[in-house]
Amino acid sequence: MFDTIVALATAPVKSALAIIRVSGDDSFAVVSKLFSRDLTHIAKRQIVYGKIRDGKESIDEVIVLVYVGPKSFTGENLVEIICHGSVLIANQIIELLIKQGARLAVRGEFSNRAYLHSRIDLIQAEAINDMINSTSAEAKKLSLMSLEGKTSSLILPLKEHIADLVSLIEVNIDYPEYEDIEKVNKEKIIKETTALHSEIQKLIAQGRQGKIIKEGLNVAIVGKPNVGKSSLLNALIKEDKAIVTSIAGTTRDVVEGDVNLKGITLHLYDTAGIRPSTDLIESIGIDKAKKTLADADLVLLVLDASRKLDQDDQEMLSLTEGKKRIIVYNKSDIVTKKEDKKLYISALNHDISRLEEAIAKLFGIEEESYLRPSLNNARQLGLLEQADEALQNAKKDAFAGLSIDLVSVSLLEAYHAVLNLLGEENQNDLSDEIFSRFCVGK
Repeated sequence: MFDTIVALATAPVKSALAIIRVSGDDSFAVVSKLFSRDLTHIAKRQIVYGKIRDGKESIDEVIVLVYVGPKSFTGENLVEIICHGSVLIANQIIELLIKQGARLAVRGEFSNRAYLHSRIDLIQAEAINDMINSTSAEAKKLSLMSLEGKTSSLILPLKEHIADLVSLIEVNIDYPEYEDIEKVNKEKIIKETTALHSEIQKLIAQGRQGKIIKEGLNVAIVGKPNVGKSSLLNALIKEDKAIVTSIAGTTRDVVEGDVNLKGITLHLYDTAGIRPSTDLIESIGIDKAKKTLADADLVLLVLDASRKLDQDDQEMLSLTEGKKRIIVYNKSDIVTKKEDKKLYISALNHDISRLEEAIAKLFGIEEESYLRPSLNNARQLGLLEQADEALQNAKKDAFAGLSIDLVSVSLLEAYHAVLNLLGEENQNDLSDEIFSRFCVGK
């Protein structure tokens, strides 16, 4: 039996309306103690008008949406109270519900109950939080596809394929005398694991592209002082956010800005110019710049195209070597002779189209990536890689001539990794960790 929980499902700010969500086996009875009409006899989904009362005192006129389990979001009896959008009124109603036996829900508890009642799987649950935190239309579309179950459907053929192979091995081990059962040998295991490896690698590649679309890229703009880093940030975000002067070392701290570039959110970080410095404040800024550089998915190394490279430039080239980077030659508007292989821009004049094209090309996001579902967070990609590694171990064991019962150990590891993707294993600790990131009313 699940106890009755309550929480505000809308933002705790003054608004036209507020929604209070109540869920649990006794939710109808709990709400009925305050409501002017009895909800306990309701047998199907219904909308009811009435008043919330504290004894004889009227608190508010409300609309109540009644959902009879299991045909509700949580899979249990659920009530949504739509009241006037005063924070005072909403809190007063919640306090009264708690007084009548409900308790305040914890983060993500409504979604957790939907998962526990098999209304959604773990991928769909994660998609709820992703929808709320989406920062672009493209990211929202990917999350919506996951919420609709389209991403989960990618896993089902993989799950069935591995289950079929494991089942066949088990039958071969337990009933070797049955001649009409397909025999599992070294060749079949190698063939099946090779096919499964191809399926998983495709999902991983698509998932990594989806992860970039959903989460964006951390982009560090680095270079020595006075090469135009702040001008480049302003040009990319199309506003004068960073202070630009001719004085070297103007930027002392990391200046941030976001921009949507062809469906990819770039989280931009304009850093202090990196050079030897005895100035305490500038040195702190330089340390922050180096940390930002280390954490970046992409580095835009800005060089001054109007001057020859000096020792500081060479050190920046060395410092960013090994990182995914684009070398940008700024101040093209005052350069007369240009080299074909260099990427020239004029940040001051907002002439940066070639750079925008280079960023989009570098990460190779296919048009289809915006339209197809994908397993695109760290947990999902990690479990795919775990399943793939287990399958590769099974393939190696088969090559080595190990008996099929030993080979099946790795195949079972792969199968359990796939089950964990959907939350079908007994993973209470994992699901609790995921739902703890949700807001309270979800």
